[in-house]
Amino acid sequence: MVDVSDQIKIAKQFMAAIPHAADLGMELVSIENGEATITMPYDERLIGDPDTGVIHGGAVAALMDSCCGAAVMSHPSNPGGTATIDLRVDYMRAATPGQTLSTTATCYHMTRSVAFVRATAVDDDTQNPVAMATATFTVEGKRT
Repeated sequence: MVDVSDQIKIAKQFMAAIPHAADLGMELVSIENGEATITMPYDERLIGDPDTGVIHGGAVAALMDSCCGAAVMSHPSNPGGTATIDLRVDYMRAATPGQTLSTTATCYHMTRSVAFVRATAVDDDTQNPVAMATATFTVEGKRT
């Protein structure tokens, strides 16, 4: 059996080492047992529409992808690293300018080679998602 505390430590180190995560200001808030939460503060460098101040969808997708990967890395059945196979992001509404985005991802199923993840991104209006994502990720090594 893989030690979950080691997986969480590795996932935190991985997040800290991703250059785009640092550039986007991502912060790992929580990670445990296949669930992760990462925040990204509002930054004018990330504006996609100068007329409205709305954050670019690519920054939202990067946040969701990183969070999904972290969730997979912390899953008790994952023996190693991971990589994105597929990511689908459904944008529900524009993020409110000036507000921090928060994504929570859950790895809800794993096979011998694929992990399945769902994620939700919100701003201050936590009952009205900015985006929803479904994703698949690789599962490396042998599962116990």
